[in-house]
Amino acid sequence: TFNASGTFTVTTLGSNGTVEYLVVAGGGAGHYDRAAGGGAGGLLTATGFSVTATGLTVTIGAGGAGATGYGTSNNGSNSVFSPITSIGGGAGASGYSNGSSTSIGQAGGSGGGGAGQGVGTAGAGTAGQGNAGGAGQGGGNFATGGGGGAGAVGQAAAGTDGTQSGAGGAGTASSITGSSVYRAGG
Repeated sequence: TFNASGTFTVTTLGSNGTVEYLVVAGGGAGHYDRAAGGGAGGLLTATGFSVTATGLTVTIGAGGAGATGYGTSNNGSNSVFSPITSIGGGAGASGYSNGSSTSIGQAGGSGGGGAGQGVGTAGAGTAGQGNAGGAGQGGGNFATGGGGGAGAVGQAAAGTDGTQSGAGGAGTASSITGSSVYRAGG
């Protein structure tokens, strides 16, 4: 298990020379003031990945940095295992900048949620890695969408009174460490 970047060194090959991997990117930042949650980092997992007796580069993507003031929050960073690249999660939309690009959830591994101000549009997810964020109500109605997760889209804002923001999308269960754990939730 890698929690920081490094090198995966293969010293002895098993009978078939393959490994199982799970690569999760950094999640997108949320925002504030009628703003939405960030999307989960992209998740890629598979068995039967062929390796040789060498070192393979591992890069662990950090979570996105939150906005300073009313600026744009940041997407998460990509995580890499040799040629496998999981895409960083999309930042959640800002509710302050009515109608501007910051009021739209950003695309990523999973997309950021839409704001309760402006147009309320959520960000798209990356196929095979995650899901879209949920739409916000927009128009100054305050309720925001949840960030997308590896296993489900973020929930859209509900109701008409601006008080029911959407939950983040569910992660995906993995037993790669021996017990089932949900990972990459919005």
